[in-house]
This record gives sequence, C-alpha cells and structure tokens, in this order.
Amino acid sequence: MLNNYRFLALIVFGIFMSVSIFAQDDPVDTLEYKTDEIIITGTRMEQKIIDIPYPVTRINSNNWITSRKVGVQDVLLTVPGLFLQPRYGNHDTRITIRGYGSRSNTGIRGVRILLDGIPESEPDGQTRIEAIDFDAIGRIEVVRGYSSSLYANAPGGVINFLTDKYFPVSFFQLNNEFGSYDLRKNGFKLGINSKNSRFMTAYSYQNYKGYRQHSQEYQHRLNSLFETDFTAQSKLSVYGYYVGGIIKLPGSLKLKDYQENDTMANSRSLSRDEKRISNKGRVGITLLTSIDKGKMKHTLEATTYGTIKIFDRTAATYRLFTRYGVGGTFRYVNRYTFGKKSDERKNEFTIGTDLFYQDGPIREYDNLNGQKGDELQGVANEVISNIGAYALNQIDIIPQKLSLLVSGRYDRVVYNFQDELASFKDTARIFAEFTPKAALNYKLTPHIALYTSYGFGFDSPAGNELDNYIYTSDSGLHTINPDLKAQKSSSFEVGIKGEIAGLKKKYFKNTTFEIALYNTKIEDVIVPFIIDGNVFFRNAATSKRTGIEVGFSSELIKGLTLKGSYAYQNFKYDTYLAGNIDSVGNETDVDFSGNVEPSNPDNFFTGELMYQHIVIKKYTLYVKSTIQYVGGMFVDDKNSESLKTESYTLVNGQVGVDCDFNNFRLIAYGGLNNISDKKYVAFININSDRSEFYESGARRNFFGGLTLAYMFR
Repeated sequence: MLNNYRFLALIVFGIFMSVSIFAQDDPVDTLEYKTDEIIITGTRMEQKIIDIPYPVTRINSNNWITSRKVGVQDVLLTVPGLFLQPRYGNHDTRITIRGYGSRSNTGIRGVRILLDGIPESEPDGQTRIEAIDFDAIGRIEVVRGYSSSLYANAPGGVINFLTDKYFPVSFFQLNNEFGSYDLRKNGFKLGINSKNSRFMTAYSYQNYKGYRQHSQEYQHRLNSLFETDFTAQSKLSVYGYYVGGIIKLPGSLKLKDYQENDTMANSRSLSRDEKRISNKGRVGITLLTSIDKGKMKHTLEATTYGTIKIFDRTAATYRLFTRYGVGGTFRYVNRYTFGKKSDERKNEFTIGTDLFYQDGPIREYDNLNGQKGDELQGVANEVISNIGAYALNQIDIIPQKLSLLVSGRYDRVVYNFQDELASFKDTARIFAEFTPKAALNYKLTPHIALYTSYGFGFDSPAGNELDNYIYTSDSGLHTINPDLKAQKSSSFEVGIKGEIAGLKKKYFKNTTFEIALYNTKIEDVIVPFIIDGNVFFRNAATSKRTGIEVGFSSELIKGLTLKGSYAYQNFKYDTYLAGNIDSVGNETDVDFSGNVEPSNPDNFFTGELMYQHIVIKKYTLYVKSTIQYVGGMFVDDKNSESLKTESYTLVNGQVGVDCDFNNFRLIAYGGLNNISDKKYVAFININSDRSEFYESGARRNFFGGLTLAYMFR
C-alpha cells in the first residue's frame, strides 16, 4: 500500500507541475469551465465546484439522452468511486461509496439519497429508489466522502436527483424504450414554461420480465413539479410523485447452482413467491427567498413534505407495511464580503435543521405460496424519528486562493417499536452523536485546486437491522436488538481536481480530472450475518479503509470525448472476533482480524468513449462505447478463497441520432450490453449461512428507444 501512496504522490506532483505551466502560458476564458457550475442542494452550500473541498460530480441529462434509462446503473456508471451492484435482475441496486452501503443486502445504506433536496432515505437511513424516473430527472449531483456533518446517516456521501425544470420553451414529449427480456417502458413528459413559472409532469409505465427466473418488474411512475417566481429572489416549488407496482424476487444461489444455471431462481424464493407490492406517494413544498444588502446576502429556505407508503412483502411470512411520514427542513445562509477592496474576502455561514418522523403498523400473516393466509402472526407499530441540526462556515483565508470550511451536525435518531400482541416485547432505543468536519481548499490556479479534510462519521442502524434474535443479551425477548451499536468513524482525505486548458483550442478541450486519497477508521462496524435464512446484524469491532479514486474527462478532438474512472480499495477488518453459531446453537469465537470486507473489489474502473458528429445542420449522430472492469470479491467475512467471485470485464456499445426539425425533435437510439456475453456475479448476498451468495448479471442484451417531442416556440 505504501508504494501506492508514493505512486499517487508522483502523479499529484506531476499534475501540479503540468497545470502550473498551462496556467502561466495559456490563460483561458473561465466561461468554458465546468467547474464554474453552481452546486446548491447536494452540498448545502452555494459554491462553485472548484471551491468545494471534497469530491463533487454533476451529471446533466444530456449524458444519458441516448442511453438505456431503466436502472441507476445505466446512468451513473462512470462516476469515480461509485460502485453499483444491481440485484434481482435489475432493481434494488446496491450503491456503495468507499465501502459504505456494502453491508446492505436490500436497499441502500450509508449513502444519503435525495430527490430535489428532499430525503428519499427514511429516517433510519434505509433507502429504495423506485420513484426515480430518469425521463423526469434533469441532473444529478454526487457528493463522495464524509457527509455526516451535513446529513444524517451519510458517512459515504450524498446523491441528489433533481427533477428537470430548466427547459427554455414549453414542450410535449413521448418516451418509448424496449429491449431484451421483454423490456417495455412507455410514457410522456409535459413541460410548460411561462414568464414567471414552470410546470413539468412525467409519467411512465415499465414492464420488465428480467433475465432471471421470477424477476419480473411492473412499475407506474408519475413525477411532477410546479415552480413560480414571486420576485427575482423568491420562489415557491411544489414537488410530487407516485409510484406503484410489483417486483418479483428470485433470491441468491449457491455456487453449484450458479455454475449450473445462473438465471434460475432460488427454490425457496420461488416456493414462497417472494415479491414486493408497493404504492408510495410524496408531496413536498419549498419556499426560498433571498435579501441583498450591499456586501451581505441573506437566504432563507424552508421545506415541508409528507409521504405515504403501503407495501406487501412475502418471505417466510406475508407482511403488510403501512408507513406515514412527515418532515421538514430549514436553512439560513449568510454570505458577505469584508476587507479592503484589494484584499476582499468572502464568508459563507449556514445553519439548518432537519426533522423526519415516520410511523405505521406492520401486520404479519402466514405465507401460503405467496398468498396472505388467515392466521395473524404479529402486529407491530414502528415509530422512527430523526432530529438533526447542522452549521457550516467557509471563509477565505487568502482571497481567491485558500479557504477554510468548518462544519458540524448533531443527530438524534429514536426507535420505538411496539408489539400489539405482546406488550412486554416493546422496545425503545436512542442513537445520538455530534459529527464535526474541517476542510481546506487551495487553488493552484483559478481552475485547479488542492483540498484536504478530516471529519467524523455516525451511522445508526436501520430499523430492519435492529431485528432481535435469540442469541442477544436478552435472548430475543424484546423487538429491538439491545446490543447493536451505531457505527462511528473518522476519515482523512486529500485530493486535487480541476481543469486543464486544451492544446490550440482544438485538442483535449474541456479536460477535467480529479484524484482523491482517503484513509478511514470505523469502529463497531455493522455487519450482516444469517441464521436459518434470516438476516441479522452485529458489530464487527474495527475496520480500516484506504483508497484512491481517479476520474477524468476530455474532448480529445472535436466531437470525440473520453471519460474514465478508477478506484483502488484496501478495506480490512483491523480487529474482529466474531461469535459463530452453528446449526444446533453452539457458539464459538472466530477471529476474522486482517480479513478483507466482503463485496468490495480491490480494483474497479470504467471508461466511456463517445463520438458525436453533425451530419448536416440539426442532425447529430452519436456513437458510444463503455467498458467496466470489476475485480474479484470475497463473499463472507471468513474470506473463503474457494467462494471468491471472479473478476469480470463488460463492454457495451450504442448508437443514436438526434434530429431537430425546429418545432419537432426526434431521438432514436439502440445498443448492445455485455457484447462478449460474459457470465458474472453482479450482486453478493454476503455472509449467508446457507452459502447462497451469488446473483448473476445480465448476459448479452439489446435495447432501443424512440423519443418524439414537440416544442411550442
């Protein structure tokens, strides 16, 4: 690992020397630079990317306009340091940033998911993203690294999906997509832009058989927003969505079954007809206003929202969930400049609060081959609340050169689980912590910056992770595990990012790059383990994670763009003495110290080469190819070498055409994924006591799409 650090130091030094030469010899118009884009909601600051002292990536919808848009893995593939593992054929993708999220065998953990700045993550940090429709999304912000000082349960980072509202004219659009495994996605999108207001609504229906047995998916999605400007500095935004559908769950396979037929379903999952039937809706309202007073600007933002989720989940039993949630956020920002004109400095101070409350009953019945039985086995009411307050301040120490960011957040997560049939099982637990962070940002040039940070993280257990079992200190008497602790961590990071001027304004235009090096120590790591097919969680002492993330993008010549990302990860348990329970209940201690954390490859990289050519005026042809490499991964804490997954490389290709007929626009595209028909493990169900670790990825498959739009010019 030391050699890797030395290698990184040489890279950073070389870039430093190169960009210094570029900066001196070839000053460039700053309007050409992507780092001058403004990131607002994802970082809770209003700063340019180059001024933010941690890695931030922004992706606009034109990056996926001619791509398959079914899952998050279709859109976020090339983001540096972001590792995606699609499950169940296409849905329930595991999102991992720097190892955070890899412990989740369902949903997303350790990464805060937002939709228009409003949490999609529940108050316990658990997230599913069925409501995200990429036909309705206009841009995505990805913040990597420690974000616990800004958001609850966000030690890995934040992903903010932003609904499309920046369209210059009103339009009506028909979206159609099709492909292998009976993929059909059809819908429409309507945008109305008047002088002081904007309205957008998008509906889609998705039908996908899936490439594995018993992995069908049917979804209806409706996303809408209305925004009006009261004044040039005040606006009201109303967001709403509804998603409803059914997802079949094929389960994980043993190695022998995976090798014989990787597309088969787990026989137990098939006999139970394991599935999720869900209906979810949300409405949110945001009021934003700003007041300018000379060198000082005040901004106030208040958001309130409500959610309803009703879903059935079949496994060993048939469970009916009803969840009601209400929440709100408030943010005050003060920006001002001070000092003499020749030494003018900026300061930005932000203070805010978050509140999210959720409750609702869970009814449990016997499962009769996927149908709800008549025998009521349990009724529980789960109440989860999260109250958080945060503050951050960024100040120029050296004008236009060096800035200091200090931030901190206090969170209090409360669980109150009540058993309606046996009140003696009622349990309440509180997890609370303050997480500070400090960061420096030094601009080598107006477009190249070095940054470093040190901060603390806090990640409370999710509600399902607190399920009790008979081997805890209270022998499973209460509903909540009395022994499970929150993860606490600390992390140091250093990096460089920015843009380099092109050669003769013809070659290597819009060249952006970033390199990040991090070192993290986690205490009381929450790790899943399985007893008789049921998933439970325990703390695994301490873990140390070191890694390097590299990303770049450049227009090599006119129309030809190359993007790439690479990540090296060294994630190991420092000390881990785990209790092992055999099939008859005997418990022994097993030493996993020094073992690698499962489901985390030591290396992975992605590359994308895209060429766009204007055939004749208003007719643009697109050709794009992507490559993805993922190293082998352990499937359990034991690091069973014989069960380790093989590394794999996937190559995809696609073509598209964009025709602009003044008022009409036509976009047609098609592509082939996994061109070499590679068989590979896409998702690992870690620490399975039945050795059911493996879920395959899709073999060679095609897709196509047709978008028709009319603009009311």
